[in-house]
Amino acid sequence: MNFQSSRRRGEDGVSMVIDFLLSNARLVLGVGGAAMLGIATLVVKRLIERAGRATDDEKVEQKMAESWEELTLVSASPTLIRKGIEGVVMKHVAKTAKQQKAELCQQPQMSSLEEQPKPGAQSKRLQLCVRSLQEHLQQYYHTRAALAPHEIQRVQSVALDICTEIQGFLHSRHPDMPVGEMSLGGSLLDDLQVVSADHACLLVPLQLEASLWRLIPGEETLLIHPLHWMVRRVNLEYYPRGWSYWDRYMVGGYLSAEAIVDMFRKTVMEKMNWPTIISSLDCLIRPVVGGLDLRLEIWPGNERGGADSSDQPFFISMLPLLREEDVALTAQPELTSPWVNAWHLSLYPWETQRLAQLDAADDGYRRHTLKILKAVCRLNPTLRPLKAAPLANLILHLSDSESDWSETSLDVRFQQCITELIGYLEQGALHSYFKPAVNLLSDLSEDQVDQMGFMLYCAVSEPEILLI
Repeated sequence: MNFQSSRRRGEDGVSMVIDFLLSNARLVLGVGGAAMLGIATLVVKRLIERAGRATDDEKVEQKMAESWEELTLVSASPTLIRKGIEGVVMKHVAKTAKQQKAELCQQPQMSSLEEQPKPGAQSKRLQLCVRSLQEHLQQYYHTRAALAPHEIQRVQSVALDICTEIQGFLHSRHPDMPVGEMSLGGSLLDDLQVVSADHACLLVPLQLEASLWRLIPGEETLLIHPLHWMVRRVNLEYYPRGWSYWDRYMVGGYLSAEAIVDMFRKTVMEKMNWPTIISSLDCLIRPVVGGLDLRLEIWPGNERGGADSSDQPFFISMLPLLREEDVALTAQPELTSPWVNAWHLSLYPWETQRLAQLDAADDGYRRHTLKILKAVCRLNPTLRPLKAAPLANLILHLSDSESDWSETSLDVRFQQCITELIGYLEQGALHSYFKPAVNLLSDLSEDQVDQMGFMLYCAVSEPEILLI
């Protein structure tokens, strides 16, 4: 595969893009016929030739319209092929036409020597207009990926106030419930949240008696899933059922994650006096019903929209948690359904800690790169199915072979992440760094993989299209 990028402008630049797309379309999208590919190539090249011969915007649009009529010849091809080629070609041809028009408008009239621009002024104008990928990435990070400190502080403050209210309610209504000190967790606390501070996580640590409960790894359970652990009740002959507070949420000899979540839904979401809390916290709180998780929707101000109508809601999730040494199991039925007794092994703490250790050792920009990739995937509809876990593991795998993660190599690592991700999509598997048996791409459909692969192939030669 040819991954050489091209910076050429005008007709030649667009032709290079089209040649790249067509030469790799078979590999990315699984195109089944060389004849169809040949027809597509002929039609697209006609479009480029006609657009190149046009002298103004009206002729460009007219010639492109005529050429798109010819694209009906490939109507028998997959919808993705047609939409992908049309969308990318239209974008690059329009971009080229605008650039050519801008260049013509900027050219000075040469009727007199006095009107000729100074060479220094012209070079400065070019420096202002042309940006490197490194500069694009830094700008994208500060404008899209990084969150404003006041925004993070606002959400954390509200989340901590709600955490205090829930903790006090549980202690007063269920004083015998062995629950540890609740705290904030997740990407907001670890400064890994991007685009907007729209989610916070409240960790609810459940305290189990070490002599009465045993955490069983997923590989040792009947489910044979490395992320689906179970919590077995042991020593029933010496400590019969009822000895532990959590025995009442046991199903078939195992502590049920689904039963724990149902208990907190009824206890906290349905029975807390939210109107009183709303008046004291100056925000609108609404329990989210109908889902498998425990979520609260928060609107700044007492009424929807509040004093500042530009404020957007954010969500706070309650996450029941079991800890044993470095193992963290969470009650998340949305991830373990339909198994009512399964607990989810969270790899997030391991991944976050490993990235922080690597960056601390060499002053690297791995977390910086991760936030850019997360923002790109979140803001790009085609790449949105890619969540944070595959991207974090992508960087961890790449760190084993690449040692230079300095600020000056940010653009190189970003482009390398794109090509590495293409390879994982082609294989249909990106294995977890800490649990190789886990395929982090298993939830993606074939159509989603095809669309993301096509988008990333387009970004190999023009990575800036991901930073729009």
